[in-house]
Formats: sequence, structure tokens, C-alpha cells
Amino acid sequence: MDAANVRGVRRLSTLVRHLIVPSPPSSSSSSSTEAPPMASQNPNDLVAPSPAAAFSSVFAHVAQGPEDPILGVTVAYNKDPSPVKVNLGVGAYRTEEGKPLVLNVVRKAEQMLVNDPSRVKEYLPITGLADFNKLSAKLIFGADSPAIQENRVATVQCLSGTGSLRVGGEFLARHYHERTIYIPLPTWGNHPKVFTLAGLSVKTYRYYDPATRGLNFQGLIEDLGAAPSGAIVLLHACAHNPTGVDPTPEQWEQIRQLIRSKGLLPFFDSAYQGFASGSLDADAQSVRIFVADGGELLTAQSYAKNMGLYGERVGALSIVCRSADVAVRVESQLKLVIRPMYSNPPIHGASIVATILKDRYYISGSAVRYFKLYIADLRNSY
Repeated sequence: MDAANVRGVRRLSTLVRHLIVPSPPSSSSSSSTEAPPMASQNPNDLVAPSPAAAFSSVFAHVAQGPEDPILGVTVAYNKDPSPVKVNLGVGAYRTEEGKPLVLNVVRKAEQMLVNDPSRVKEYLPITGLADFNKLSAKLIFGADSPAIQENRVATVQCLSGTGSLRVGGEFLARHYHERTIYIPLPTWGNHPKVFTLAGLSVKTYRYYDPATRGLNFQGLIEDLGAAPSGAIVLLHACAHNPTGVDPTPEQWEQIRQLIRSKGLLPFFDSAYQGFASGSLDADAQSVRIFVADGGELLTAQSYAKNMGLYGERVGALSIVCRSADVAVRVESQLKLVIRPMYSNPPIHGASIVATILKDRYYISGSAVRYFKLYIADLRNSY
């Protein structure tokens, strides 16, 4: 027991001795008077047991929940004593020895942050790190994007891609007139759960054709063409998860025309920017053609994969609006979604990303290129 706790127990014992009424003197004729027993110095002895203590837990009815189909694989992997086990669950890069991989550019950025005496650990604003938000918007929309130049983009830092999708989903459930979101079939296993719990109704559109191992473009067009006006459409910006199949630039243009003609609202999930082509700009073209037409959209970004920052939970949600004043109001409502959810995001991971993105050479010439070549090498090995 530390000194503070010892002092606390002593104070409590002193108070107890003052409050206990002493027993009346014994009627014994003995000349010696027996000293009263000392009060217990254990504060727990003063607490009466709860009447319910003898009964079962109030949570006894709670059923054992299933492991997550993706993250649960890692749980099983960690429990397996086999020396030759291989983890085929969550996608995270490993060295040739099977050890976690941290990019040199990330280590360099972290060292720069550690050596900066001006850095503090204060709370970030609800919207997150300002530099991170600005650089994230430029990364996905382009530094010369008219939407950015006209201040029509509301960007908030979120907890990686999942958090960005959830914040976007809850914002739409509160402020958008249509609550149905169409997601590709198949898609990342967490998408349906995220949007359902955010308050949206989830439907699917055809995407993958097992027979051709390619895009079912005709089915996609038919399903989105039958969607009600105003419906939300989830689109993978590049490197579709789990198929890896993306539309061609010409197909993306047809998808854009259909979505805009029907008044559908695109919501992009950009978790792998740079992985499909090896170019950050090329992998953002699907998003940028929707921004170029002046329409509105949402984009969720994650830096888990393209910077290897899995455990830092770094992401951003951007909403492109028709005008700057609308973007200001949208940001104010995003803050109201975030505040009761997690108040504000962590600072460290966002600072790493901002440090790297301030010099595009590091991310385009080192991190993404390394991962691109690493993936190609692995594929050619099998």
C-alpha cells in the first residue's frame, strides 16, 4: 500500500474511533479495567454486504459474442502455439521474418516529432489536427482542386477508415433526406455493420462476376439505375476490397453520369490510395472526376495501409459541398456527431501523417512505392 493510502486508512480509523460509543464499565469487582477492543483499520469491514451479493451476476444473461470474422483470425493466431503458423486475417505487412513492418519514413517522421521541443500533448479540436485535414483533402482531391480553392470542403480527422465511415453515416442519418445506402456485393465485411448502426438502411448492388473474375459492369449499372433518386452509393475509390477489381476510367465516367443523372449521393471509401496503380494521383481519379463536375460527395480516407499506421487509427472524412457557407454548416454538424462519440481524435498518428505529407517525396517516392513493389514481388512469388 502506498503512503497516500496508508494516510487515508489512518484518518478513517481515527474517525471511526471517535464515532464508536464506548461500552459501559464492567460491573466486575475486579480492580483492573479491561481496555476496549480496537476498531478494525480495514475500511471494508465497515461496509455491509449487498443483499444481492449472494445471487448471480446481473449480467448472467449476456451471451458469448462471436469473434469478428476478420480480427478474430488474429485472436486465434495469437492463441495457436504452432511455430509454423501463418496469419491470413487482417491485412498488415510483415518483414521476411514475419515481424511487423514500420516504414523508415514513419520512423523518421516520429523522430522529428520527438526532437521538436514545441510539441505538446494538449487536446486537439473536435475536428482534429488542422494541417492533417488540409493535407488529407489535397491528397485525395488534388492540390489544385476547385473545391478546396473555393473552401467547399469540410474535412474532419477521424479514427481511421472505420471511424470516418461511421461519422459520415451518422451525419447522413441525421441530415440527409434519404437513409438508404447501396454497397457493392461483395464488399468489406464491416461496411454493413457500420452503416446499419449509424442509422442507415443497407442494400447491395452487383459488382463482381465470379465467372469472368472481373467487374459485373452491366449488373452494376442496372442496379444503380433502379435505385431510388437520392439514394447513397458506397464506392471503393480504388483497389476494391475484397476483390481488387476496379472499373476502368471509361466505366468510372459512365458510373458518374448515371449517379449524377439520378441524383444519387456518392460516398467513397479510400483505404488503399496508391496501391492499385502505384500512383497516389492515379488512384484518386475516380474521386476527382466527381469533384470536377461540381457535385457533392463524401470521402472516407485511411492511412492504415498506405503508411502502415494500423494501430494509430488515422483517417479523415471529407464532405464536398456546393458552396463555402454550406461547408461551414456541415462542419458544425460533424462536430456535434463527433463530440459525444469520442470528443476529439488522437494527435500522434495525425502528426506523423502531416509531417510526411508536407514533403510529397517521402510518401510518393518511399512509402507507397515500397508497398507497391512489395505486393508485386509477393504476387510473382506464387
